Amino acid sequence: MKTWVQISAGRGPSECAWVVPRIARLFADEAAQAGCRADAIEQTPGPRAGTLVSALFGLESPGAETFLRGWLGTVQWIGRSPFRPGHKRKNWFVGVEALREPDAFAWSPKDLSFQTLRASGPGGQHVNKTESAVRVTHLPSGLSVLAREERSQHANRRLALARLAHALAARDAERRAGFRQDLWSCHNTLERGNPVRVYEGEDFARKA
Repeated sequence: MKTWVQISAGRGPSECAWVVPRIARLFADEAAQAGCRADAIEQTPGPRAGTLVSALFGLESPGAETFLRGWLGTVQWIGRSPFRPGHKRKNWFVGVEALREPDAFAWSPKDLSFQTLRASGPGGQHVNKTESAVRVTHLPSGLSVLAREERSQHANRRLALARLAHALAARDAERRAGFRQDLWSCHNTLERGNPVRVYEGEDFARKA
């Protein structure tokens, strides 16, 4: 089973986008050391030279799930802004998120609508003019997602289903959170301040 991993600056400033490619390189190097093949699928350029809004990897190795346990969540970098030397802030955050193929029986086939289209427009190096992109719509909810980063229509179909599963799970989580917002507001704040990894300085030395 394939897992896609996205490293993202989210809505963070340029400094977070500067951190993304450096964390992506560390991720790929560590994956190789762990015997996991991490294929770089797409990189979305950031607002400045040398920055990325996001980097998407594909993992399809037996030990991928074990390897990812130490990565999923928020990654913190401590250092001076490369763009604003006088800026007081020294803590910058990026997110590492996994998209997994859903179980074959996650939905009834009649609940899904598939559309193929040309993989044109901004994207990674594999974007082409064939109808390899796939849009899938979950009819009961109206949620729709697009996948165009992979080379083949079949691979994009798998990625689209993974994105749809993630979107539906996120929607359900938001609904549940709405009922417990007051109870969990303090907990959620603590989670945002609880990175799974912390790096420091221009050499990105990992803190214990």
